[in-house]
Amino acid sequence: MSKQGSRDTAPEVAVRKLLHAMGLRYRVNFPVPGMPRRTIDIAFSRAKIAVFLDGCFWHGCPQHATHPKSNSEWWRSKLSKNMVRDQETTEHLKSQGWIVLRFWEHELPDEIAATVTDTWTHQRELTRKNTR
Repeated sequence: MSKQGSRDTAPEVAVRKLLHAMGLRYRVNFPVPGMPRRTIDIAFSRAKIAVFLDGCFWHGCPQHATHPKSNSEWWRSKLSKNMVRDQETTEHLKSQGWIVLRFWEHELPDEIAATVTDTWTHQRELTRKNTR
């Protein structure tokens, strides 16, 4: 597991390239405020938008998750803890006023980027209206 890449995965890089090409600037692997050892894959810290690109295996995708046969009880426990941790992180960020967007690695990068861009644009418009 230590050799398993946890950052800069192909789906993350593809989405980041699209967002950057659209003129959006973001933080990568941004620490979750108040939660040590947890990071946001792509963060728009001023707009308080957190984007997570979850791997199907590690985060329990309902369509593509698999369950190893070898050492199955340990894996079941490990993957369940991952899902619980994801939910805790989402709840914590929402309680801090963040918008949390979660996507699966199999989703199309251009669709993810479009959703993120729409959310960012909407959030920026709300902020501008509130400051007038």
